[in-house]
Amino acid sequence: MGKENVILEPSKQNASSSDAQCRCRFCRSPLQQTFVDLGMSPLCESYRTLEQLNQMEPFYPLHVRVCERCYLVQLDEFVSPEHIFTEYAYFSSYSDTWLKHAADYVDMIVARLRLGKESLAVELASNDGYLLQNFVKKGIPALGVEPAANVAKVAVEKGVPTLVKFFGRKTAGEMVRDGKQADLIIGNNVLAQVPDLNDFVGGMRILLKPQGVATLEFPHLARLMDESQYDTIYHEHFSYFSLIAVENIFGAHGLTVFDVEEIPTHGGSIRIYAHHVEDGSKPVTKRVVELRNRELSTGLDRMETYSTFSDQVKESKRSLLEFLIHAKREGKRVAGYGAPGKGNTLLNYCGIRTDFLDFTVDRNPYKQGKFLPGTHIPIFPVEKLQESKPDYVLILPWNFKDEIIMQMAGIRAWGGRFVIPIPKVKVIS
Repeated sequence: MGKENVILEPSKQNASSSDAQCRCRFCRSPLQQTFVDLGMSPLCESYRTLEQLNQMEPFYPLHVRVCERCYLVQLDEFVSPEHIFTEYAYFSSYSDTWLKHAADYVDMIVARLRLGKESLAVELASNDGYLLQNFVKKGIPALGVEPAANVAKVAVEKGVPTLVKFFGRKTAGEMVRDGKQADLIIGNNVLAQVPDLNDFVGGMRILLKPQGVATLEFPHLARLMDESQYDTIYHEHFSYFSLIAVENIFGAHGLTVFDVEEIPTHGGSIRIYAHHVEDGSKPVTKRVVELRNRELSTGLDRMETYSTFSDQVKESKRSLLEFLIHAKREGKRVAGYGAPGKGNTLLNYCGIRTDFLDFTVDRNPYKQGKFLPGTHIPIFPVEKLQESKPDYVLILPWNFKDEIIMQMAGIRAWGGRFVIPIPKVKVIS
């Protein structure tokens, strides 16, 4: 059927070994081709307190490579998942757009799979229960698996049963022994955060019932490249996926991607549907074939396609810096909206500190009163914008720009304007 359907041999070694620093975390091939090098950056969710500002802050390389054998775009693992995710600053429920996306998904998947009171839906990296709460409301048994204890606590308070564990073959085996085998496995924006892909996907095969379905959502590599979305790259995201790469990974673990949807979240994502290879009840749809062919036609199976991304990123950086330099020379005040992980990659790569961005605001109380990692830009409640009346508001979580512009329409009262940084600067009055 062509090389895009060749099932490659997965890694036989844990991805956190020292040898994995220069080998593909899936197929173990040597990694030699650079995708983009964003220099040194701190962990994007390592927000600083006032007391920490004068302390040493660790920075790690953001040097992304692409595997010449399986086309998996990936970042070296410098810090363990336990270090990153045991206590986490990201809570999904602070975005109204994301909450609606989750509720719409639950309505759709319940109807499509005919889930009911005898079913079990399991979400991996279930965060604060933002999605599973919709199953609970429908009376459908649900279980979250979430490694961050502080976030899982919020989910439990919402009535969402949650295991505080990292997911892989071991956890999956324990769950099955406890009678928790899933009709539906959900993984929204978690696959990128898994350093040991083979353990994670292998665990999904163990947990999934013979006729069960797994759905996973993740930013689409093709959109990341087309729109210079380099700020999606940070240490918490170990891998960046095309459909081609995902089909190889899932196929190596006895799972077939049988359907795919292109969705607008996070600047352009795909949602894949997978089942056991042995399950013949769900044929591969035309959408899978069409997207695979589109990726092949744009060269995602050719290394030269990946070599141009670095130049795109540099031009995007120049565009933002030129705007900020011009604005500050005119005496304009610039503030940020949001303190997302992607914003920290952008600010650190571009060298934007308080000389360009006076402060930023965020709805999440967990981040308020702290400072952005690396740049040490202060984070205030949203009301700070009304007090300071900046001339420009730089929207760092640009993937939620429509929601933010609607919520903050009041800045126009004093002549304030919104700035979208990706792929190139766009000013919205």
